[in-house]
Amino acid sequence: MTITNTEIEGLLIIEPKVFEDYRGEFFESFNQKIFDEKTAGKYTFVQDNQSSSKAGVIRGLHFQNPPFAQGKLVRVIAGAVLDVAVDIRQGSPTYGKHLAIELTPENKKQLWIPPGFAHGFVALKEDTIFSYKCTDYYAPHSEGAILWNDKDLNIDWGVNTSLMSEKDEKGSVFCDFKSQFVY
Repeated sequence: MTITNTEIEGLLIIEPKVFEDYRGEFFESFNQKIFDEKTAGKYTFVQDNQSSSKAGVIRGLHFQNPPFAQGKLVRVIAGAVLDVAVDIRQGSPTYGKHLAIELTPENKKQLWIPPGFAHGFVALKEDTIFSYKCTDYYAPHSEGAILWNDKDLNIDWGVNTSLMSEKDEKGSVFCDFKSQFVY
C-alpha cells in the first residue's frame, strides 16, 4: 500500500498493491497499522457508509462541526467520481484551497480527508457506488454545507448541470462561512 502526501497538509492519497493473475485480482483496501503509521494513530473508524448516484449528481460540500467532526476515507466501488476536499481550517496556509481527484474502481485510489475539510463529489458515470469510512457517527445537528459552486472556491466540477439535494443547493457561500475548525 502506498500513501502519498498531497499539496494540502493532511489530505492523503492511498493506493493499494494489486495482485493479479488468471483468476482476477486481490488487494488490501485498508490496513489500520499502515494508516496509523502515516496519521500518528489519531483516528479510529466507527461507521462505514455507501451511496449510489446517477451521472451528474453532486453531493456536498459537507462537513460536521466539532465535537462531532468526521474524518473520511473515501473510495469508489463502481462508476467514477471527481472527489473534492476543501480546507476549512482557520489559520491553515491552504485555507479555502481544494484538492480534486478522480476515483474509480480501475485506479483503486482512495482519499483520506481528515476533520477540518468540507467534502463533496460529482458522479461521472451512471450507477456510481461511493463508499467511505468515518471517524465519528452522523450528527445531523452538527452538519454544515458550503455551496458547491461558490465562485471564491473556483472548483471545476467538469459538469454544466447537476442533480443535487435542496440542502446542497442552499449551502453557505464561502466568504460568509465561519469555520469552527482551527489549524
